[in-house]
Amino acid sequence: MSVAYERILLIKPSSLGDIVMALPALSALRRNFPRAKISWLIRPEFAPLIEGHPHLDEIILFDRRGLTGAWHRPQAFRGLMSLIARLRKARFDVVLDLQGLFRTAALARLSGCKRRFGPIWRREFAHYFYTTTIPPRREWVHVIDYYSKLIEAMGGRDLGVEFVLPEKPVAVTAARNLLSQYKIDFERYGVIIPGSAQVSKCWPAERFAALADRLTSEHGLAVLATGSNSEAPMIEQIRRLAQHPIANLAGRTSLPELVEVLRQARLVVSNDTGPGHIAAALGRPLVMMFSWSNPLRVGPYGRSACVVARDTTSRGLAIKSRDPRHAIQNITFDEVYTRAVEQLAGTVQ
Repeated sequence: MSVAYERILLIKPSSLGDIVMALPALSALRRNFPRAKISWLIRPEFAPLIEGHPHLDEIILFDRRGLTGAWHRPQAFRGLMSLIARLRKARFDVVLDLQGLFRTAALARLSGCKRRFGPIWRREFAHYFYTTTIPPRREWVHVIDYYSKLIEAMGGRDLGVEFVLPEKPVAVTAARNLLSQYKIDFERYGVIIPGSAQVSKCWPAERFAALADRLTSEHGLAVLATGSNSEAPMIEQIRRLAQHPIANLAGRTSLPELVEVLRQARLVVSNDTGPGHIAAALGRPLVMMFSWSNPLRVGPYGRSACVVARDTTSRGLAIKSRDPRHAIQNITFDEVYTRAVEQLAGTVQ
């Protein structure tokens, strides 16, 4: 039986990689409920990724930093009350919380919406705030498949996986201008993404340097490195270790500009981090390295040949591993380089 919703709230405030993996859920909501007004609750720093998205009607900012300490900071308390009032005024017919944490589940409940769907991560007791949950199963091990099951529970039937990251002309121009400053051919470059919010996910700098040298000397690729401002010193270390030039773009792109830099890349080699997941969503030739996080759960969807990790198919439903064999240092240079050559040749997806 089809269900008609007029107002849908999607909650997925962070992080960047998780937001990218929620994009197919947004598109599935639009396909299944074409007349609904769809709003997305998201943190301000990630909002530029979904601004102008053709399947989205409204962005609601969740300023987590500004709301911290709401119970003892008057300004934060007023901000929280304002956000709750806005959610209640919207009169959502249904809330889909893909974050599954206490704060987001509580906001779903405080919105006043009577139909609330969310995951059972068994963290922070968030699932007690939902009216409908679905236990994880091995058949739906990837989070994208799990999100699809939640949409199916909402009444959705078209559950195909679609990543939509529309081009933004201003960002395209800015990306081209930036690369031209480094004399990089917009049609012939590779990207390395050596950083991560978690140091334990970072492949050693000297191996990234050696890889960049091989990509330049044997495949004719100019190599650039992307990252946040805080990752610029690490990228400088890689530049010093390398024999060939590497352009350091850390902190030099907006989020839409980063998307356009990645969209044209001939190859992307990344740790398990947000920009790498953007490259996966764009369908770029990709090598992505996983350590503690489970590639079955959060790897590039449908592209297992992009993954380099230990025990890539046997970690089950666990989100993270504590097995020392899975440490990022155990991924060898030869493994990554071989996979990069395969991706450049287009022999595997």
